[in-house]
Amino acid sequence: MTDERYLKRTIVKESVPSSLLPEQSRNLRIFLPPGYNEVLSYPVVYCQDGEDFFNFGRIATTATRLILDEGLEPFIIVGVDVDKKLRTAEYAPDGDRHANYIRFFAEELLPFVEERYSVRREPEHRLLAGDSLGGSVSLHLALTYPHLFTRVMSLSGAYYGISQNIISAAGDLSWLTVYMIVGLQEDAYETDRGVFDFVALNRNAKALLELKQAILFYEEKDGKHQWGFWQKELGQALSYFIEVE
Repeated sequence: MTDERYLKRTIVKESVPSSLLPEQSRNLRIFLPPGYNEVLSYPVVYCQDGEDFFNFGRIATTATRLILDEGLEPFIIVGVDVDKKLRTAEYAPDGDRHANYIRFFAEELLPFVEERYSVRREPEHRLLAGDSLGGSVSLHLALTYPHLFTRVMSLSGAYYGISQNIISAAGDLSWLTVYMIVGLQEDAYETDRGVFDFVALNRNAKALLELKQAILFYEEKDGKHQWGFWQKELGQALSYFIEVE
């Protein structure tokens, strides 16, 4: 049974105006930690598939538990919603909305959040998080904007051939920290682009990132390509990046 203390939390809904996205705005849900105080400043986690991270990943509950029970420094979570019908177009590097989406993220969403909330603005206090294509688009955001993002949480990242080619073409990545997990039962997962072995995709991406000197945490464990697996991993993943006070 969930401790009731974990359910008393503040989640604010916002809409970011955009000149880069055709719909001209994007919805956010923002978790403010227990005791949030505008005078202080907080690390921030930016989640792709924001609605799923909150509803299926229960990230706000996990964050509250980590802060209250395990002494993690309080942090803010920004969940960025996505229209599932447009998700591949935005998240995949060869998608027709991808270039504008990552520009929106860096040039419109980031300033919007930083003007309104007490988030830290140093790259080492920003974390990009995503599952499947959300994991790979988080990595591509960091590779495109290394002065903004240096830390990526990748849950079963969809590192298709084009993503592997982008990593291969990158220079030295010793500035980048990537937390990667993949489930061993993800070896034949059906996507909108065909059936893929996500274990192999992640092993290949790991090898390429290591060649470029990126700092990696990598783990394979029992799990399927679904939130039932990722939800259980969020506590460990967040604890890897957020320090104990």
